[in-house]
Amino acid sequence: MLNVYEQVSNNKIKSGVIITLFIGFILAATYLISQAFGYGNEFMFFALFISFFMSGISYLWGDKIVVAINGAQVANRKDFFDFYTVTENLSLANGTPMPKVYFIDSPAMNAFATGRDPKNALICATTGLLQKLNRTELEAVVAHELSHIKNYDILLMMIVSILIGTLSILTNSITRSSFLGSKRDNNKSNPIVAIIGLVLIIFAPIIAKLIQLAISRRREFLADASAVKLTHQPQGLIDALTKISQDTNKLETASTATSSLYIDNPFKGNKIASLFSTHPPIEDRIKALENML
Repeated sequence: MLNVYEQVSNNKIKSGVIITLFIGFILAATYLISQAFGYGNEFMFFALFISFFMSGISYLWGDKIVVAINGAQVANRKDFFDFYTVTENLSLANGTPMPKVYFIDSPAMNAFATGRDPKNALICATTGLLQKLNRTELEAVVAHELSHIKNYDILLMMIVSILIGTLSILTNSITRSSFLGSKRDNNKSNPIVAIIGLVLIIFAPIIAKLIQLAISRRREFLADASAVKLTHQPQGLIDALTKISQDTNKLETASTATSSLYIDNPFKGNKIASLFSTHPPIEDRIKALENML
């Protein structure tokens, strides 16, 4: 049985391994696909530039976009005293600036954090979650979201998105070019490389998505363990996750574009959406937390 500090260290190591494999796979796939179809390295760099440009917009204004998409509103100290003061106190203990605090008017139980770094971050919770959790459970949820901020998970997932975007631009452009009959000089292309390129253009996006899910799910385990390290109360997070998992209300404002940000999959009632969920099953998260008791 691992203690909380060993859990945090273990999750960081596993995240690092998965991220390294992911970066290696994406770079190798983009190189082999561009070479197999006669596109030089300049095309791969062009795809990378476009991905960085689009991700830069998300990096600078992503938090505002997320707030707008989810219909979130600023939570003031007077009306949301527990939420505000819990975030204030835990931020001090976490050694990070207090993030902006928002709420979503919904009976569903959920919460998320977003922003580009600890100095430019926000935490948002639904009114359903704020009404149904006691203060200890609320502290656990806020600690989880603060851990995402401190661990730079938002920045990490942006890097992952850049690499997936590069692969997507490359495969879409090559497919479109081939469909339109555009020709490239493939005379010097190795037949084996060409075959690998054809296979990758079909399966690489699927493999990349699966690795992305693995990274995101591992970061959830890391945030859980980091939250316990901050509050020293694993039972609080266990109880909060149990209540959240039993909630049947739907979060109407949730979208696939922001679902990965939430503490729990907002589409948990949808079997198809849950299959590709960025979140590990809550039962597995609770089991990991129980090992810290």
